[in-house]
Amino acid sequence: MLPELRRLEQSWAQQGLLGYRLEVAGAVEESSKGSSSIAVGMPVMLFITFTLLMLQLHSFSRAMLVFLTGPLGLAGVAGALLVLNRPFGFVALLGVIALMGMIQRNSVILIDQIEQDRARGVPAWDAVVEAAVRRMRPIVLTAAAAVLAMIPLSRSVFWGPMAVAIMGGLIVATVLTLLSLPAMYAAWFRVKREPAGSSLT
Repeated sequence: MLPELRRLEQSWAQQGLLGYRLEVAGAVEESSKGSSSIAVGMPVMLFITFTLLMLQLHSFSRAMLVFLTGPLGLAGVAGALLVLNRPFGFVALLGVIALMGMIQRNSVILIDQIEQDRARGVPAWDAVVEAAVRRMRPIVLTAAAAVLAMIPLSRSVFWGPMAVAIMGGLIVATVLTLLSLPAMYAAWFRVKREPAGSSLT
């Protein structure tokens, strides 16, 4: 919006309408300030998140794999906001940040189940497939509970964009996590269909 206002002011100046000016204020100004404050703290937040994943998973590779699943819900966020005609502002950005935490939590659950199965001696390929099947129900149920909880909030004028962003992103991300994360794990660690006798390093 700000570039458009600047172009409009330049157009007015070229037409000789120098007695007018446009100022950004109100909700747009506050949203811009909020987004700027989030952008400043984003590197620190990402570093802390990755550090916690490293401590929990005890592996750089597994932590990176979980970290990369965070953006899976962005397609659902964009689609839900467009379909329901909601703006992508400061409040919706808060929803995206919360959504990434939910997605990574589901990914940690799935990766941890795979590692537990492999530690019990299950072949790597079977561990990936069985973990995805076994953890599908709890992941889907927790995602459904979060989506249903956001329905009343989605009707709010102020908090509605955040709720819509979480709902749309979580629905798409849950499906993509269950389908793509096992494939990403198998590709990352070169898991073959035949039984793997060596453990991960």
